[in-house]
Amino acid sequence: MTMLETERLTLRPWRMDDAADAQALFTYASSPDVGPAAGWQPHRSVAESAEIIRAVLSAPETYAVVLKRTDEPIGSIGLQKPCASVIGTPGYQTPALEIGYWIGKPYWGQGLVPEAARALLRHGFEDLDLHAVWGTHDVENAKSSRVMDKLGLRLVRVQPHVHMELLGDVWRDEAVRRITREQWEAGVADAMD
Repeated sequence: MTMLETERLTLRPWRMDDAADAQALFTYASSPDVGPAAGWQPHRSVAESAEIIRAVLSAPETYAVVLKRTDEPIGSIGLQKPCASVIGTPGYQTPALEIGYWIGKPYWGQGLVPEAARALLRHGFEDLDLHAVWGTHDVENAKSSRVMDKLGLRLVRVQPHVHMELLGDVWRDEAVRRITREQWEAGVADAMD
């Protein structure tokens, strides 16, 4: 069971059948400002959040973002199989995974997602031996765009008119971004200078 640590956060697997994890997930994932920006509907109940932990958040390389000072999950981050927009991008090659993340609204603007994502990128390149990490976001999502800029994920292309299946009849233009192992290694070296 992989756990990653940063200064303020612990990234750990979501706990299935754990009432505290389900309640924390519902607390933040029920906000109408969180899920739709990430491409999914707000959670409607603690029971639904518990089912999402079992069915979705139990996937390999998916982590609860836990605030160390409270030991409470406040978001989620993971590396997953790339979506069709990524796989269809010229220059796509494996091994590669796609980063996805969200954090509860009370924690926006505190630098927690970039902090968690840097730990996850290090894990992806050093432990999982990835060639690249990809990311996608709605072109209108300025917050996600800033996070990916901070992480060094460069815009590769825009995929127009992508169906957001979990939101129903919603279509968005999607920014497709990437950081290669070489770009990440150069950025780490630059940070040490």
